[in-house]
Amino acid sequence: MDTTVADTLIGTTIDGRYRITGRVARGGMATVYTATDERLERTVALKIIHPSQASNAHFVDRFTDEAKTIARLTHPNVVAVYDQGRHQGLPYLVMEYVQGRTLRDLLTQRRRLNPVEALAILEQMLAAIAAAHRAGLVHRDVKPENVLVAEAPSGGVANLVDAVVKVADFGLARAVEASSTDDSGQLMATVAYVAPELVTEGHADARTDVYSAGIVLFEMLTGRVPYDGDDPVAVAWQHVDNDVPAPSSIVKGLPSVLDDLTARATRRDPGARPTDAGALLAEVQTVRDDLGAANVETALLRQVPPTRGAVTDATTIVPAVGAGERPPWARLPNQAPRGQQYTAGRIPRSRSRSGGGPDRRRILLSAAVAVMVLVVIGSTWWVTLGRYTDSPPMVNKTKAQAELFAQQNGFELFYGDGAYSESVPKDTVVSQDPPAGERIVKGGVLTVNLSLGPERFAVPDLAGLELAAAKGELAQLNLKLKEGSKQFSDTVPEGSVISSDPKSGEALKRGATVTVVLSQGQAPIRVPDLNGKNINDARRELGELGLTAVERYKDSDQPKDQVIGQTPKPNTGAAKDAEVTLDVSKGPPFVVVPDLTNQPCQQAKGALEGLGLRVRIDFNPDAVVRSQQPGGNTQVPPQSEVAIQCF
Repeated sequence: MDTTVADTLIGTTIDGRYRITGRVARGGMATVYTATDERLERTVALKIIHPSQASNAHFVDRFTDEAKTIARLTHPNVVAVYDQGRHQGLPYLVMEYVQGRTLRDLLTQRRRLNPVEALAILEQMLAAIAAAHRAGLVHRDVKPENVLVAEAPSGGVANLVDAVVKVADFGLARAVEASSTDDSGQLMATVAYVAPELVTEGHADARTDVYSAGIVLFEMLTGRVPYDGDDPVAVAWQHVDNDVPAPSSIVKGLPSVLDDLTARATRRDPGARPTDAGALLAEVQTVRDDLGAANVETALLRQVPPTRGAVTDATTIVPAVGAGERPPWARLPNQAPRGQQYTAGRIPRSRSRSGGGPDRRRILLSAAVAVMVLVVIGSTWWVTLGRYTDSPPMVNKTKAQAELFAQQNGFELFYGDGAYSESVPKDTVVSQDPPAGERIVKGGVLTVNLSLGPERFAVPDLAGLELAAAKGELAQLNLKLKEGSKQFSDTVPEGSVISSDPKSGEALKRGATVTVVLSQGQAPIRVPDLNGKNINDARRELGELGLTAVERYKDSDQPKDQVIGQTPKPNTGAAKDAEVTLDVSKGPPFVVVPDLTNQPCQQAKGALEGLGLRVRIDFNPDAVVRSQQPGGNTQVPPQSEVAIQCF
């Protein structure tokens, strides 16, 4: 979280209902916050445009239309809009809060996904975009930043196949026939995912979204976009001039059906692509089924094993290879649940030849059945036992050790989200999936979570924040706030934070408490300037103001009982009965009069004047000192008079 600049909206309540608790993200045109809907007691996302955009009437209208657009898209894979309004003249939207992260965040962490995960995410993306296409809308900015991956029912987002995917920012969508450029004439799409026709003609339709979805698939499979560069215009024109390369040319070993799927979605000619997201969704589901059908493991695991000792009919060993049971949102219209797709019939027996001899066809059929049984037995052994091994222990290995071990033993290594640990050093494996000792396919995927080290949260600078805003800042950092003492302050408004303990920048564990000192505003009494005044006058003046004098006497060359310093300083605010500490002079230090007996009178005079004393000579100034007043070694105040008698 960015704590360098206090966000004044955090802690405020919008429209008497939405209390803003923290900031999620800040974009070029709007900021997204988390907020509590105090009426329905739920967490929502609140998106409010920046003040700099408020003067752009076209942008404000387009932003306002976003609520109406998304409200028309009632779909489980579309981020829902609950409300809209204005706060201090700035339009805002209240949207569904999705607990999770963006697809961009996942790709940044894991670089690329395996084909099963990529297709699972793409199916839900296309289901959402297809709903928009059916409503006559085009998203126009399909990219990983606009794809939210919610936490899976099993917890976390490590198992992406189980995760729920939602598409956001349909606010840029318009009717199919609408223009595809904004008021400045710039393309309203990210150049890494822009379709060729949007570059050359400025025209967008459902096939434009299909192209962008194909680029997202390419990036999920390869960990990169097909075209990149420093010049956005040059990158955009590469989409016009070049065909998107096959994913397998980047990542060796990817199935060819994924190359074909990517190629169909990213044809430069819009007419050669699937007509809309729904058509591409059907192709994606077919590819998933084809990948399953081509895999012997999938086929054999779906068959029903014969009962021990029973006669095996030929039809019972024919695997039902097809689409697996899909969730309702992803099932094709003509796709029934598993178990209802196939009807097993019996192969009719052949008639015996006349004369009672063995039927050749029956012999061949029996032989074929026997061969198939042997194949099934062998394949079943391979699927259930032969191709498996024990998952190796990876916990407490460093990242380098884990990578070397996986490479030497033929495992593919993926990194999970990581986990904080008080005991396991940073970048050391803290957990693994599957756990050590469990069965895993030889050469299969090991997912490890590296230790992120101890979880610590830096105390933000809370000085000057209102109490509610300070609570919001700490809550986002998983820290708690405790109200401490209250003090008067001439600079911090009443109810705002003066200081915190621990101080800003200190690192704390999750759930730790930060105690804040709150301002009571300016104090009612102003402390007067007492420097240079006699202590008696200073006491009287403080007493008349309702303040108490506390005196500290110090050595000073200033006159005795004169105030030479004070705390607090003059004009500082103070409460009634507050103490004011006064530094009071003890007066100049005493001077020791030397013994001048038998010294020449003029010499004695010079010595006394050098000590800051006044001299009176009695009798003969040219004679010798015979006596003095006061006597030798006597202490006297500075400028005291010393009388010497010379004769």
